[in-house]
Amino acid sequence: MDIKEIQNLIKFVAKSGASEVKLEMDDIKITIKTGGDDKVDGVTYVQQMPVAPQVSQQQPQTSVATSQVQSELGTSDDNSKYVTIKSPIIGTFYRKPSPDKPVFVEVGKSIKEGDVLCVIEAMKLFNEIESEISGKIVKILVDDSSPVEYDQPLFLVDPS
Repeated sequence: MDIKEIQNLIKFVAKSGASEVKLEMDDIKITIKTGGDDKVDGVTYVQQMPVAPQVSQQQPQTSVATSQVQSELGTSDDNSKYVTIKSPIIGTFYRKPSPDKPVFVEVGKSIKEGDVLCVIEAMKLFNEIESEISGKIVKILVDDSSPVEYDQPLFLVDPS
């Protein structure tokens, strides 16, 4: 490992927000710490973050769930006939493929299985979120360019 690779590693760690990274190879051991020793809670938090993607990978890749619609959106019987399309990943929600293009879907638009509904950016990668059901978009639950969490409701779809 040369000095340029070490410098790039230091820049990457600083940008990532991690407070400490240890790297051990056959002939070299590197520990990079950012900030002071008073950030012990930050170390614990960073160590727990990789657990979430591992859990999501073990979960089936289903972004459509009919259960919990009432608990997510209140106990209204009116919403019970709708299917909620949820975010399969953490990232930034975009309704269009690029700023100069039209939105993927609008309220009232009919969709079919495999149609792209939105894009979620995660770590500079743009992931197209496709519909797993056919139906009609009833409501868009997230604003454009908003951060979304794993399993957060994005769309309400009337499957009838």
